[in-house]
Amino acid sequence: MDVLKTLFEQHFHVPVERVQPLQGELGGSGRKIVRLSCGELNAIGILYGVREENVAFLEFSRHFRRHGLPVPEIYGQDLDQGAYLEEDLGDTTLFEFLSKHRAGERIAPEAVEAYRKVVAVLPRFQVEAGRDLNYKVCYPRASFDRQSIAWDLNYFKYYFLRLAGVPFNEQALEVDFGRLTKLLLSATRDYFLYRDFQSRNIMLREGHQPFFVDYQGGRKGALQYDIASLLYDAKADLPPQLRQQLLDHYLDALAGFIELPRDAFLQHYYAYVYVRIMQALGAYGFRGFYERKAHFLQSVPYALKNLRWLLHNVELPVALPTLIDAFRSMVGSEKLQAVASETENLTVRIMSFSFHRGLPEDETGNGGGFVFDGRSLPNPGREERFKALTGRDAAVIEYLNQQDSVHQFLTNVVSLVDASVSNYQSRGFESLMVSFGCTGGQHRSVYLAEQLAKHLRGRTGVDVELRHRELERLGQ
Repeated sequence: MDVLKTLFEQHFHVPVERVQPLQGELGGSGRKIVRLSCGELNAIGILYGVREENVAFLEFSRHFRRHGLPVPEIYGQDLDQGAYLEEDLGDTTLFEFLSKHRAGERIAPEAVEAYRKVVAVLPRFQVEAGRDLNYKVCYPRASFDRQSIAWDLNYFKYYFLRLAGVPFNEQALEVDFGRLTKLLLSATRDYFLYRDFQSRNIMLREGHQPFFVDYQGGRKGALQYDIASLLYDAKADLPPQLRQQLLDHYLDALAGFIELPRDAFLQHYYAYVYVRIMQALGAYGFRGFYERKAHFLQSVPYALKNLRWLLHNVELPVALPTLIDAFRSMVGSEKLQAVASETENLTVRIMSFSFHRGLPEDETGNGGGFVFDGRSLPNPGREERFKALTGRDAAVIEYLNQQDSVHQFLTNVVSLVDASVSNYQSRGFESLMVSFGCTGGQHRSVYLAEQLAKHLRGRTGVDVELRHRELERLGQ
């Protein structure tokens, strides 16, 4: 952490007061990501040992900002130690926002509007900024070429099909891979391909304005890949009708930059949808089947749902009989259905309470989990202006956010809970309870419970249930 603290001090001219881990064992990238703070000053620090990838991210970031694109400002870097410091874009990803604003297939208008803003910005990355980008720094390839495609297809073949026990004729499958690759490469590929353009790599700030991160794998490629990545993002589980609306909105935005007939775009689009889904399944298989990190398999049912829709609604312009048979075997596989049932989400039950009314009961019979005592923190309830409010009200939140002791308390809580969540998921546990108590169960405990719930929502494989016991008794 010392190198990140030094970069922080060099940029802000004040020492770091708090360091908060932001990505635990669930991340698949190998990066260590932390939030560094001093008072109201915040920054995100990244430690990662692959110099070429760091160089790509830093150069792309500066290039995109020169084009006025919403990406984080780079505050400092030390490439020799694999460290850089960037602007803090907050905690709300597009995926988290979507999760909070949907009920099954019904997605609230504000979430739909957030997606519309995202797809409208995409052509600016692909076309406008892509024209003069330095593709020499791309890592590991300068373009989504035959080699890149082969890596993705083999990733899918060896780490998903084989490990999932899906039968296939290898030579016949290679013939289909060759046909699919030829189709993919026949699309125009002179644009910036973001590579991992999905809902967890898009942050929403004030007014639900999107900001973009994690484009270090970008390279030259076809337009179709990135919009396919977003709209067929497995766990986002967008309804088909919304996917079509967003695709139309993207093509309208794209028409402001280049002339490309929709028929020409759609000739290659679903081939890129398929290859993106295969790439994702390869990653799920590698992390889940091979590395035995079961939580990565929780995305498989959603990817299979997308494949099922494609098989019923899309016909590619080339025949891929062996590959299509493999897809049909996958969507009908009892083993893959069993994998889905074995990787149920971990439910974290978070509760606020008053110590005067006793500890909360754990209805699961697991003994109650963590109980944190918030009575050592500054008490808003002692001030007249806060007495009628709760820890969900903006004035109380602002008051507690200004207290260093509250930040330190939450940092320790988050560290403990994150470690347990990762451990519980790796062991297949289904339930964890976290309770926050204070004197009246109205201010501090409610605030702490809300903050932890916000931190955990959107984390892969975690369902959050939040209750405020004393507020419920008051009918709030």
